[in-house]
Amino acid sequence: MVRSLWTAATGMIAQQTNIDTIANNLANVNTQGYKTHVNEFKTLLYQTLQTKTTTANGDQKPTTAQVGLGVRNSAITTIFKQGNQLASESDTDFMIDGKGFFALRGTDGNTYYTRNGNFQFTLGPNGNMLANSDGLPVLSTTGQPIILANTYILSDVSVNKYGELCYPDAKNNPQPIGVRIGLFQFNNPNGLDKMAETLYAQSAASGQPINEATSNMVEKSSVIQNYLEGSNVQVVDEMVNMIVAQRAYELNSKAITTSDEMLQQANNLKR
Repeated sequence: MVRSLWTAATGMIAQQTNIDTIANNLANVNTQGYKTHVNEFKTLLYQTLQTKTTTANGDQKPTTAQVGLGVRNSAITTIFKQGNQLASESDTDFMIDGKGFFALRGTDGNTYYTRNGNFQFTLGPNGNMLANSDGLPVLSTTGQPIILANTYILSDVSVNKYGELCYPDAKNNPQPIGVRIGLFQFNNPNGLDKMAETLYAQSAASGQPINEATSNMVEKSSVIQNYLEGSNVQVVDEMVNMIVAQRAYELNSKAITTSDEMLQQANNLKR
């Protein structure tokens, strides 16, 4: 019965983490570029109560008697499914159609990756720099911040599907100016380290970033201007998952109560 108390307790702890994950998904239902997180569980070690043996007649028993010792969270997986297209009035809002990521230069000098294309031009000493809402520079295919000279009229700057920044020529036709927004992919995006602000960091599990501009080994992504990628959280699915997790938590709590009552009855046998 002490074993049952511990087993039920591990179930309650695991379901609490599950509820935390679901609540985080629901909280970010309107966050651009957010990807749904899903809990994965694994069973703990089994304790052998009886090994393979024979009956009183000498017949072999084909199975053993083993009892499980509970559950724990094994991983929280990110579902990198494409989010909804959200129309935007801003010319510096971009959506990635494909598996790519935008690259940003963090304040610590490291490179981070995101699917949130809510960018703006910020005025700096060297010109107008494309950055996210926190002021982190957006990197080009060469890994450098995208900075335009003050001679450019920013309202006339456009971006084609390849991520190339374009500016009107004498005939008012947009022409590439030699700067391209960097798009990067990973062999294992689930291995990326999750950071705040829908940012991801490269890790040993994710592998090295693959530059779409220089690699022919990946399917190219495209950039859509005046659109943002919405969260891929499905509210109905998350509510159903929350109900299931709540019921599982209640059942584990009931198992603890039942075990406690059985222990109390066993103690009363002494009296």
